[in-house]
This record gives sequence, C-alpha cells and structure tokens, in this order.
Amino acid sequence: MFGLLALLTASIFFGAAIYINVAEQPARLGLDDRAALAQWGPAYRRGFEMQASLALISGLLGAAAWWQTGNPLWGVGAAIIILNWPYTMLVIMPVNRRLEATRPEEAGDETRDLLLRWGKLHAGRSALGAIAAAIFLLAAFRGL
Repeated sequence: MFGLLALLTASIFFGAAIYINVAEQPARLGLDDRAALAQWGPAYRRGFEMQASLALISGLLGAAAWWQTGNPLWGVGAAIIILNWPYTMLVIMPVNRRLEATRPEEAGDETRDLLLRWGKLHAGRSALGAIAAAIFLLAAFRGL
C-alpha cells in the first residue's frame, strides 16, 4: 500500500508541476511585466506549499515501501522525488528571492528575464516528478 500511495502522490506532484509549465507560466508570460510579477507571487507561494508537501509525503511513502518490500526501486524513486527540496532551495530559490524583492512598480525587462529563467528552472521540478513517478510505476509492476 505504501508504494501505491507513493506513486499516487508523485503523480499528483508531476501533474501539478507540469500544469505550471504548460498552462500557468505561458499565461503569466502573456501579461505585462508588472502584472506577471504580481501574479507570480501568490501563485508561487500556493504552489510551493502544495508541491513541497507532496514531494515530502511521496518520498516518505516511497521509503516506507522500500523498507517494507526490500525493492530498491522504491528507494530510488523516493530519493528522486525528495531531490525537489534541495533543487528548489539551491537552484530555484535565488531566482525566487530576486523576484520577491522586486516591487511590481519596478518590474521591467530584468523581471521578465527572471520569470523566464524561473519557468525553465521549474521544468526541472517537473522532470524530477516525472522520473520519480515512472520509477514508482516500474516498482509497482515489479511487485505484482
């Protein structure tokens, strides 16, 4: 059961992350710089809370499945989904801090560049979610 729940939460994580890349970010970039920055702030905070929780829960469930079954694929998937935490803190957070420090009335070309960079970096989170979900799926099939 732990493994299936790990797969479910990793899949939800991936779905949320890819939604940001294929729907929310392009829509945001269609706005002027000031509006795009104003939209990014609350959307990022809500998305971070949801995705951080899903990554942690999925990682813990994957580790529990590994412990329960001895199948190392569960542990590999758990490690990959948890990698979202250090990836976010070390790679994405410097861009976030710069965006958060920008007041909407100061938004301009640099803000647009930061938002574009943020979107590319966020695609890394989507990739980690996809890889973890695929590994969990493979582990589930091997357990049948």
